[in-house]
Amino acid sequence: MQNFHPRHFALVPAAGSGSRMGSALPKQYLPLLGRPLLFHTLSVLCQAPDIDKVFVVLSVGDAEWARHDWSELGPKLVPMFCGGPSRADSVLAGLRAIANEAEQSDWVLVHDAARPCLAPWHIDKLIRELAGEEVGGLLAVPVADTLKRADSQRHVAATVPRDSLWQAQTPQMFRYVMLRRALESAREVTDEASALEAAGLHPRLVESDATNLKVTWPLDLHLAEWILQNREENME
Repeated sequence: MQNFHPRHFALVPAAGSGSRMGSALPKQYLPLLGRPLLFHTLSVLCQAPDIDKVFVVLSVGDAEWARHDWSELGPKLVPMFCGGPSRADSVLAGLRAIANEAEQSDWVLVHDAARPCLAPWHIDKLIRELAGEEVGGLLAVPVADTLKRADSQRHVAATVPRDSLWQAQTPQMFRYVMLRRALESAREVTDEASALEAAGLHPRLVESDATNLKVTWPLDLHLAEWILQNREENME
C-alpha cells in the first residue's frame, strides 16, 4: 500500500470591494508596479513548487478579471466566480467548489488577496513547520508595540499586556475537511484560524515578518511597492 502524500492547494478570496482604500476600483485590482495588486499575490503562489493549484475566488459579477492577462501565471491558476458577501462565505464557497478535487487530508492555504508581498520563504517555512501537524496553523508576528484599549471617547481605558500576543497573517494552512467543517459552523469569523478555534482546535503559530503586510490603507500600497522593488534589487 502506497503512503498518501497530501497535496497543497492555495485558495485566495478576492471578491471584496476594499472600501477603506477610497477607490472605485476593487483593492485587488489597484495598480502595483504596472500590474494589478492581485497579480503579485497570485504569482508567488503559482511559482511555489509545493503548491499544486491556486484557486482564486472572485465575485459572481466580477468584470475586472477579464480585463487583465493572467496567462503568465501558468496552468496552476484556476479562477472561480463564486465569491460571497464576506471572506468566510467566499472561502467556504471555494472549498465547496473544489470538493471533487481535494481529499479530506489535503492542505488548503488560504491567503489574503491584499498581501502581495508574500515571499517564497514564507510559504516554504509554513509548509515545512506544519507538515507534522494534525490541525495546521498560520503565519503570524509577535506584537511589538504597546497596545492601548480605548473607551467610547477614544481615551485610553487600559494598557493591554503584549506578552503572548501575535498579529495574524496569511497564508493560514489547514486540512481541507477540518477547515470546511469549521467554516460551515462558524460564519462570522474574520480569519480561518478563528473558525478552527471556535471548533475547539488550536492552530500553530509560525513566525513570519512585517514584510508580509496587508494592503488596507492607501499608504500601504506605497509600502508594498517599496518592499517588492527592494526585494527584487536585493535578489539580483
